[in-house]
Amino acid sequence: MRIAKDIIGPNGEAAFRKGQVIDEGVLETLRGLDLARVPVEGDKSAVSEEALLTRIESYVSDFFQYVDPDSEAFIELYRLVAERVWDAVGRGWDIPCRSERTARNVEHMRDLFFKGNASVEDLVRHETSLASFPGIYVRLKKVLDSPTSSAADVAKVVTADPGVSSKLLTLVNSPFFGLAGKVDSVSHAVSLVGLREVATIALGISTIDYFKDIPKELVDLCQFWRHSLSCAVFAKLIAKAVGVSSDRLFTAGLLHDCGRLIMYKNLPYASVQSLIHARGDSVPLVEAEREVLGFDHQEVASLLLEQWGFPDDLKVIISNHHNPERAADSKEAAIVQLADNMANAAAISSENMFVLPGMSDAAWSALGFPKEKFVELLGEHDRDIDDITKVFV
Repeated sequence: MRIAKDIIGPNGEAAFRKGQVIDEGVLETLRGLDLARVPVEGDKSAVSEEALLTRIESYVSDFFQYVDPDSEAFIELYRLVAERVWDAVGRGWDIPCRSERTARNVEHMRDLFFKGNASVEDLVRHETSLASFPGIYVRLKKVLDSPTSSAADVAKVVTADPGVSSKLLTLVNSPFFGLAGKVDSVSHAVSLVGLREVATIALGISTIDYFKDIPKELVDLCQFWRHSLSCAVFAKLIAKAVGVSSDRLFTAGLLHDCGRLIMYKNLPYASVQSLIHARGDSVPLVEAEREVLGFDHQEVASLLLEQWGFPDDLKVIISNHHNPERAADSKEAAIVQLADNMANAAAISSENMFVLPGMSDAAWSALGFPKEKFVELLGEHDRDIDDITKVFV
């Protein structure tokens, strides 16, 4: 017998290549790799339905360890995710084993400081002293801060930056926004979507360009932004479902993890230790950050957005999306918290590596989201996320 596809080992590299003959020595090694099954060339025998269901239940349960097991909402979300994994396996997707979900170490990278030697304030101060924001960010912020700004002011600033205006127009012309007819100018977009929402989305787009020099071996930026966009899509959909204005929630979802990028950039080794802990021990990444670093990405984002002079309403949502009860408007922060959970849940059947952080009873109660909407929102998300990701990544 020969192995039908590469098998990844604990270090993230191929332990065995496709075509490897399976002898007694290979078989002994395979037994220690925590594999659900070994793909064998020419093996067409189907795994029994019962065995597959057991494997799926074990795999999905790993991601739901930190949610309330008695929550009817998360019980429903678990059921839907298990169905999605079943469908994905039916299409040929292989459930990854634990070794494939382990982060790689980066011992060659050096951190700005060691735990206890400096503070989160020092981290943010160092970052903001090194780089300046794109000019369009400054101009957009001035427009947002002025009570006398007009639609023409917003359109003028956004149109002056071809990259931002192109992405904005592609986004508002997507089915996700559901606008009738083609939107061919920023002025037209402002008239249909609204001054503040267009300005806020443009602000988010301009911010993305700031985070381009993150080491590739540390984090897959395409995957990072896909998760962020997934959260943004869910945030806008959830806001609509609970009757909250969504003008800033797409951008809040888009930038909810921006603090992590500052941590990856300046504390690469410690950040990877957090990733290893989160993936290896199946704990929420935010909890792993607190244990390894002594602070989390929310705290970094809060100080970073303060330094940047970000709009207060957005800053409060982003800085409290794991603790909505601390926010002045707990409902908006809870929307992003649920969106983050749903973005992680939606990717369990494809690329997700992190357990759901969960929600408190208080946050769920403040939200007032009907669990029956999960199916509808997952469908809308799946319809639009690929096209929206292409706009940004």
